[in-house]
Amino acid sequence: MPAMHRRQILPFFAGLMAVPAVIKAAFAWPDQPVKIVVPFTPGTGPDIIARFVAEKLTAKLGQPVVVENVVGASGNIGSQQVARAKPDGHTLMSSVNTLVMNASLYKNLPYDPVADFVPLGLTAWGSLVLVASPGQKPNTLAEMIAAAKAAPKSLTYGSPGVGTPHHLSMALVETSAGIELLHVPYKGTAGAVQDLLGGQIGYMFLPVHVSAQHIRAGKLKAIAAGSPQRLPQLPDVPTLAESGLKGVDVDMWYGFFLPKSTPPEIVERLNREVAAILNTPEAKAAFEAQGLIPATSTSAALSEIVARDRARWADVVAKRGIAPE
Repeated sequence: MPAMHRRQILPFFAGLMAVPAVIKAAFAWPDQPVKIVVPFTPGTGPDIIARFVAEKLTAKLGQPVVVENVVGASGNIGSQQVARAKPDGHTLMSSVNTLVMNASLYKNLPYDPVADFVPLGLTAWGSLVLVASPGQKPNTLAEMIAAAKAAPKSLTYGSPGVGTPHHLSMALVETSAGIELLHVPYKGTAGAVQDLLGGQIGYMFLPVHVSAQHIRAGKLKAIAAGSPQRLPQLPDVPTLAESGLKGVDVDMWYGFFLPKSTPPEIVERLNREVAAILNTPEAKAAFEAQGLIPATSTSAALSEIVARDRARWADVVAKRGIAPE
């Protein structure tokens, strides 16, 4: 064979021999520890979910899966870190619906909650309950709305802070019902709950596992469940829709996210592995103890939820003139 032809053919065969190596490299993930970033403090919903999944995911992936809490700025610091991480499937984020709420609250957000992430899928739902201190005369949502319309800003409600889901949930109720309440923001949940129990503030949205114990003890009155359906923990409490606010619910969703441009095959594998972990009796029991319901979805389904909620909460923030402190 002429030397020229050999020079032309040899690179061709060399290229063919390299193809399996390229394919192997592309699917060798994960080849190092996987990190789940939680933009909130330990003990919060996203943290509880991340730690439960990380333990099980380690065995499935054959690499350590570690949880790192990167807190600050209402979750923005950790979210920004993940948005800027290398999109190789070794960095995930466990987040909650505040991810899209922050897009409306902060004008100079250093990341885009839609464009900068690939949603992996839902991990859980959390429910809020509208409760009142026992001394409040309105015993139903209709009575509360009527009292607020008769005397705007005469009724008070608390929250763990401006822009929290507790705050925006009540702001949604105000917008939907056409009423004006007086918001009393606190620095955290503990102080707000203490004053609610003491009657210093009248109303508040609280997670179901926190509110249920006080409702059963007669220390708080249940006004309405924030979910589309009645809650198993409080089956006698009507929903917001049943109480007159049709189409209104304030359920909190939780989900995993990856940096944009993460390869689809990695997204699909992680989605499958995480779903298998969450669809177990063990996950159900562990999550329900924290007031959460395990949930799974496709990446596309979570994308739709993110887009819908971004528009919904942007509307509430604009109409109520809410700005972070």
